[in-house]
Amino acid sequence: MKNIAALQKVVTAALPDIEPMPAELDAIDIEMPLILAEVELLDAQITALDHTPNELDTRRIRRARRKVLAARRALANHVGAPEVA
Repeated sequence: MKNIAALQKVVTAALPDIEPMPAELDAIDIEMPLILAEVELLDAQITALDHTPNELDTRRIRRARRKVLAARRALANHVGAPEVA
């Protein structure tokens, strides 16, 4: 029997050090209020899925949506901020 081996070089190279750069960390810090507001909205929506939505769930979702919109507005008005989709 013959040994079967790859005749080509390894395609995937070793990964370099993949720590985030300071600029990336700064961008995350700038976007953190929006991220937290979106997580709160998602939590409110998931809670409403667990049972029949009531008035409290509706208010919680509405409040969370307003927080997301306010955070997007603040991020859009921030000088040097990345675009928000």
